[in-house]
Amino acid sequence: MAQVKNKQVLLKHYVSGFPKESDLNIVDSTINLKLPEGSNDTVLVKNLYLSCDPYMRTLMSDPKASINPRAYVPQSPLTGYGVSKVVESGHKDYKEGDIVWGITNWEEYSLIPAAQIHFKIEHTDVPLSYYTGILGMPGMTAYAGFFEVGATKKGENVFVSAASGAVGQLVGQFAKLHGCYVVGSAGSKEKVDLLKNKFGYDEAINYKEEQDLNATLKRHFPEGIDVYFENVGGKTLDAVLLNMRLQGRIPVCGMISQYNLTQPEGVTNLAHIVYKRVRLQGFIVADYYHLYGKFLEFVLPHIREGKVVYVEDIAEGLEKGPEALVGIFSGKNVGKQVLVVARE
Repeated sequence: MAQVKNKQVLLKHYVSGFPKESDLNIVDSTINLKLPEGSNDTVLVKNLYLSCDPYMRTLMSDPKASINPRAYVPQSPLTGYGVSKVVESGHKDYKEGDIVWGITNWEEYSLIPAAQIHFKIEHTDVPLSYYTGILGMPGMTAYAGFFEVGATKKGENVFVSAASGAVGQLVGQFAKLHGCYVVGSAGSKEKVDLLKNKFGYDEAINYKEEQDLNATLKRHFPEGIDVYFENVGGKTLDAVLLNMRLQGRIPVCGMISQYNLTQPEGVTNLAHIVYKRVRLQGFIVADYYHLYGKFLEFVLPHIREGKVVYVEDIAEGLEKGPEALVGIFSGKNVGKQVLVVARE
């Protein structure tokens, strides 16, 4: 058996409040590059690209206090979405050399159940890192939330929070392809410029500079908002509720502003859901993976023709993992945060 070094990123302990790089440990381990006997439904993979995602914060809390019951186990590697190459397979659907994406561990090599692999990657004429973003979980989230949950109609008014992030940058572009008027919010001048000049948003808001978000939304949406793609929660959601149109929809993708608070913010304008007959619906992307083929048919031609663009923030090497992951909670990343473990 060939035994090799296997660097890993571990969670040291459960986290309360804002996560710090010191809450994560980088350790050197070893792994045998050979499947154990009887591993019929197990796959040994070499991890190439790992995805840094906001939901991972919910897995760092003690399960007794967490909003996500699938908490990480302290002193074990983090898990998350990634692109990997099959080294050896005990499952009939995968063979050595296949490139796959799904749930893997934050380490150089992983022994994972085949059930954690979502899809084998067939289209390699686009960057493989895209499968952590536009062609992976964030892309499917944007597609399902905008078209399925939001049921967005052509020409409607759309507002997107965290609009320059992994999901938001795509929602805005899908909205423009759909003939919608779209405004996004982000947390810096650089990101606001990106929304307007790169992603084609009609208007963009720096929420950190807004004294009265309600008044700003009224200025940008004098007729109200048909679809609000919700990524942040808290004060933004409160202001949006005042500006929704009758029969408006709010697909709730995430609430990143709340993940690090020990006491979540209250939302005071919920009565507007009744007055305006607003449908506010949370969703989990895993419920929509059956649409992945349809999604690829929609998005791949747009990528190849340059009609949809994608911005990535690349961190090189597992040792950069803690910094890259923690940074997304203070908005340090510009675009989709990707951690490169290996390029081949």
